[in-house]
Amino acid sequence: MIDKNQVDVNLINGIALAFEGDAVYSYYIRRHLIFTGQTKPNQLHRLATKYVSARAQASLVTAMLEAQLLTEKEEDIYRRGRNTNSHTKAKNADVVTYRMSTGFEAVMGYLDMTGQTERLEELVAWCIDWVEQEAK
Repeated sequence: MIDKNQVDVNLINGIALAFEGDAVYSYYIRRHLIFTGQTKPNQLHRLATKYVSARAQASLVTAMLEAQLLTEKEEDIYRRGRNTNSHTKAKNADVVTYRMSTGFEAVMGYLDMTGQTERLEELVAWCIDWVEQEAK
């Protein structure tokens, strides 16, 4: 296994950070849904898309930026993820939405890979609250 202390996370491209961030963010959302009593697979999947779809993540990152919630470094990571050419296309989103979502995931991946668990969980909790407020 590679020693994470020997890898400079700042040199990892935005797509790779987003790859990590997608998994990490999905993990937190799945746990949240299960801990709120959701246990049926179809229901879990349907509810999870309110948090983890490209459209949802683009809305979340827009709200985060408007609320000036992200640090300067996190905004840089967001832009790096958003601006990286992925050579893939989203199934259910336009290019701009997909890229914004990739930037959002890059921030989550960066925080996880740099061991900033407290900050990661703070942002995830904010996202959960925001989605639930929007649903009302």
